[in-house]
Amino acid sequence: MSTEQLDTEEAFRPVPEIELDVPDLVDRYTAVWNEPDAERRRAAIAALWSADAAEVVEEHQWHGRAALEERVAEAYRTLIAGDGLTADHAGDVLAHHDLVVFTIRLLDAAGTVTWSARAVLHLGEDGLIRRDYHFTVPTASR
Repeated sequence: MSTEQLDTEEAFRPVPEIELDVPDLVDRYTAVWNEPDAERRRAAIAALWSADAAEVVEEHQWHGRAALEERVAEAYRTLIAGDGLTADHAGDVLAHHDLVVFTIRLLDAAGTVTWSARAVLHLGEDGLIRRDYHFTVPTASR
């Protein structure tokens, strides 16, 4: 979309400041990847992502809650249950207005970080994730 196509009112609408417990959001986000129970995982996904949310990583995109449910379930099956890894975050949470940024990590049983990414969450006015971007970053073990 070119700037000529932008509706002036839309282009200059203030970015909402969202009232929410950001550390809790990040803790819940991290926990969903470790959740073994499919029903609890589905409920957690519904409490985190909007119905039309998307997650975007370097190689893939998932659109809609059903696709996100399958994406998180597959990550659980292969990385958490399969490889014995644990998802957590580095505690480096930054937030303002409708964006939250932090480092999400996968750790092995010894606590070594095997993968990490900067997660950028774009929130809707309801506090649910609308867009979820991961930018993989080098780890000491890579």
